[in-house]
Amino acid sequence: MALIDDLENRSGNKCEFCSSTVNLTPFLVSPKTEKITENHVYTCEICFAQLVSPDKADTNHWRCLNDSMWNENSAVKVVSYRMLHHLKSEGWPQDLLDMIYLDEAELEWAKEEIIEENPNAIIHRDSNGVVLQNGDSVTVIKDLNVKGSSLIAKRGTAVRNITLVQDNAEHIEGRLEGQQIVILTQYVKKNA
Repeated sequence: MALIDDLENRSGNKCEFCSSTVNLTPFLVSPKTEKITENHVYTCEICFAQLVSPDKADTNHWRCLNDSMWNENSAVKVVSYRMLHHLKSEGWPQDLLDMIYLDEAELEWAKEEIIEENPNAIIHRDSNGVVLQNGDSVTVIKDLNVKGSSLIAKRGTAVRNITLVQDNAEHIEGRLEGQQIVILTQYVKKNA
């Protein structure tokens, strides 16, 4: 495994963000697909899990970006920039974003995966605050009577391929027993 050997040598066999030495694994920095050292960062399992699911990021864990954002490797700087951008509403990450230096190619790479949030955009979130998208699958967390029918959406029922109601952040649509229904987002959780 030349990739892991190269990453171990480059990182000193520690996470390139928090410096942990436990359960290290390569993380491919999208949208790159080529399995070469330059496209990867070496991360611990905590950093890896939060990079895969940034909505579950522990803000205090990422204070380590204060150091990693100065790393000489482009992939590490790109991921640092993206995570700082994701956490910028916390306050302190915005200060680091103002200081971080990326050359033109690195900045372009970093911004390829960042979706600028429109403050007026309607965002659908499940009962845990996870953002929902068209086509997601959700699970009903409470028995619900379906208005206008004798149907009951039982707790634990999976609703696949949901559709977001564009003008109401609290409503999604899905099929239950062959019938199209509207469900309140507060009564569902997104399936992993």
